[in-house]
Amino acid sequence: MIFLDEADFLEEAIASVLAQTYSNWELLLVDDGSTDGSTRIAQSHAAADPARIRSLEHPGHQNRGMSASRNLGIGLSHGEFVAFLDGDDVWLPQRLERSVALLRAHPEAHMVYGTTQVWHSWMGSSAIARDRVQRHGFRANRLMRPPDLLVRYLTHGAALPNPGSLTVRREALMQVGGFEDSFRSLYEDQAFLARFCLRHAVYVSDECLDRYRQHKGSACAVAEARGEDTPARRSYMAWFESYLEEQGFRDTEVWAALQFAKTADDRRAARWRARLGRLARRAASVVGQVTRAASGVDRR
Repeated sequence: MIFLDEADFLEEAIASVLAQTYSNWELLLVDDGSTDGSTRIAQSHAAADPARIRSLEHPGHQNRGMSASRNLGIGLSHGEFVAFLDGDDVWLPQRLERSVALLRAHPEAHMVYGTTQVWHSWMGSSAIARDRVQRHGFRANRLMRPPDLLVRYLTHGAALPNPGSLTVRREALMQVGGFEDSFRSLYEDQAFLARFCLRHAVYVSDECLDRYRQHKGSACAVAEARGEDTPARRSYMAWFESYLEEQGFRDTEVWAALQFAKTADDRRAARWRARLGRLARRAASVVGQVTRAASGVDRR
């Protein structure tokens, strides 16, 4: 579980792990340089249950980003499987039990995930109507062999999973090198999925076992408000194209899917630029009309 200044939600996230029906787990709480009460919360839980819970941080209490924080936890984990949970989200009680059962039932799968509840109702009953379960966009409850799932992500034929839904065989996780450290925040999950799904089979389930909390302070919400999403996506696309070339995947189905995604992004950007241009011209026309009307007023 990685966290950065999640004092408002961290207790609930930890409680959702403690409430799991599957009890053979270890919880690694990875502090990415928090400055609020999160550090104290993590350390108190580690002190109360040292056999199962550990509190970790980067040297000097540095902030090194999501990918480096996940990698710190992965590197110090001991289990056969690794599951992820952000400090502002929660697992439902059967999250681990069902994920482990699916990996046991499908030994050829190196990762499993399900659907996720996009969670607004934590704010109160008035927000219940805004809750929804994010669907996959394709027939699930089956094994997806590489690189089918990755191609679907790139061509908008599949919804991207929430990291809180992923359970991965640790051996396969180490083979792909964990998460890409250069992605500190946005697209760190997509960079990981790109590397993983390029070569590994994934079992996709229709079970909903985690909740993705919606709030204005989340990394995605803050980045969107700052207009950082589009530049981050361009950086991700450039990185992935270079990665595919390095790995010898040029002129493959995945390469073609990536070019499709880049073209779709360019067209979407062009449409937005055209729309903004029309709005700007319309605004200028209105201002001109108002100015002309004002200049014609008799001020005697």
